[in-house]
Amino acid sequence: MTITAAADGSALGNPGPAGWAWYVNDDCWRAGGWPHGTNNQGELMAVLDLFRSTAHLAGEDLHILCDSQYVINSVTKWMPGWKRKGWRKSDGKPVLNVELLKEIDQALVGRKYTFEWVRGHAGHDLNEEADDRARAAATAYQQGVAPRRGPGFVRAGGASAPDPQQDPAAQVAGEPVPAGQTMSAASARRAPAAPPAPRAGTRELFGEPTLFGESGLFAEPDLFSELEEESRAAAAGAEQTPEATVEALERELLLPATRSDLGRTGVLLHPDFTEIGSSGRLWTRDEMMMALEDDPGVPAELELIAAERLGEGTVLLTYRSHTRTGTALRSSLWVLDGAQWRLRFHQGTPEA
Repeated sequence: MTITAAADGSALGNPGPAGWAWYVNDDCWRAGGWPHGTNNQGELMAVLDLFRSTAHLAGEDLHILCDSQYVINSVTKWMPGWKRKGWRKSDGKPVLNVELLKEIDQALVGRKYTFEWVRGHAGHDLNEEADDRARAAATAYQQGVAPRRGPGFVRAGGASAPDPQQDPAAQVAGEPVPAGQTMSAASARRAPAAPPAPRAGTRELFGEPTLFGESGLFAEPDLFSELEEESRAAAAGAEQTPEATVEALERELLLPATRSDLGRTGVLLHPDFTEIGSSGRLWTRDEMMMALEDDPGVPAELELIAAERLGEGTVLLTYRSHTRTGTALRSSLWVLDGAQWRLRFHQGTPEA
């Protein structure tokens, strides 16, 4: 038999009060959170708790519906390489959310599972239910009240599985204490070091006529609760025109600090984002993210040429980028996805 469940996370402020939830049906779900955490941590915790809550059914297939490509790629693609490198990325920096990832790695042993990506906030029944419960948990912590935790894993006519132990109220250096870890153990962890300055000789972002050079857009594949990020963006956007909002977001993407924050860039890049590089290669969102993990690039200046509204939810931005190696003419197509403007397509051409 296959257990199908949706897992989702939410953060009000990202970081801020955070929640997570997994959902099978109205009689079989679970939620929790922390006073301070990120959307990615919520997404990871939802998956971890789902594995733990179904540990007594280890012989059954687990089909996990998830709207976070960061989580899916971390578990199914990147984690083996991170482990071989001592839980460090290819640039030597420590992997973000490493304690949660280590817990998930242990929970996977002996399990049969598959992940399926679903588009968030697109009307998928199970995803919407999980999202509602994760957001409710984050809101509860924001308001200082106990969240609804749900019945746990319950089969029709059966009893709940043993409740996985966790400390939902604890947080260290902005990160939640993973399930099964005590506060004292978590306190011994060091906060992640600040990102180092760009290495000499690294390929410059926009040094080649692609959105982020011939590199990717993300330094750590994360992405972010999208709903809460959308609300934040909507509040800011209410004070300016769509054209001005898109220009500000494009400028934000030129900053290495943004490109190294997968939680933020995951919000800004559309799930169907593509880019045509200077070599003619077509880059997908995931390929871009993985490339930028190695080389987030350096800042670039934006000289606006035009910001044109092509429709109610579409803005075409054209501009000239300046780096110390030269200039390029660029175009970015931004679309309104819910309340959040997201980059759908980018292309650049070097100037003679």
